[in-house]
Amino acid sequence: MMRERTRWFIVVIFAIAMAWMESATVVYLRVLVGRLDPYQANPLPVSVGLGKTEVIREAATLIMLLTAGLLAGRTWRSRLAYALIAFGVWDIFYYVFLAIISAWPQSLLDWDVLFLIPLPWWGPVLAPVLIASLMIVGGTLVVYADRPERPIWPNWKAWGLNFSGVALALLVFMLPALRALASGTTSVRQALPNEFYWLPFIVALALMAAPIVEMGRRVGPITH
Repeated sequence: MMRERTRWFIVVIFAIAMAWMESATVVYLRVLVGRLDPYQANPLPVSVGLGKTEVIREAATLIMLLTAGLLAGRTWRSRLAYALIAFGVWDIFYYVFLAIISAWPQSLLDWDVLFLIPLPWWGPVLAPVLIASLMIVGGTLVVYADRPERPIWPNWKAWGLNFSGVALALLVFMLPALRALASGTTSVRQALPNEFYWLPFIVALALMAAPIVEMGRRVGPITH
């Protein structure tokens, strides 16, 4: 039977390869619409006719990463954990390869439009990289410590803190779009952030780390 370390390595390689494909696709798209630097109003101009295609591509990316986790894991916990690992590695290397292909981002503080569903998410590159790092650490903890006869999974309190952090982070990311929402969809597309609220985001990051902290306390006694 394939060892867990080998499974982990294969998922990581898949995610890195997928990150290159994603980065190349995004560069092609940004060249097509004339905006290699995404910090511009109207992240994906409707006039080009690619809006729905891009949203579906984003959804398809999530499905592919989830599928990798479902195929790699042996329990439902490890399947979700592998999906988190795949997402985290993909997200980090997506920016690494963008920098190689297009010389953007030039800094971890460069603004990026992170997602378009259901509204545009804006944030400096460093923000999603930090979240992706949490995903990799948390997923790896589960993969290496979880066994069918000895499950390890965060308790409901840790998950409650995590979901609160996710909600807060989403609010920070979508705040520019939410502020413009009352003025209509055109205003949402034109909205650009001019300040990132780091303090609420750091609080959100700490809350999202709660499951990792809770599991970390139990992994030590389990593995000795």
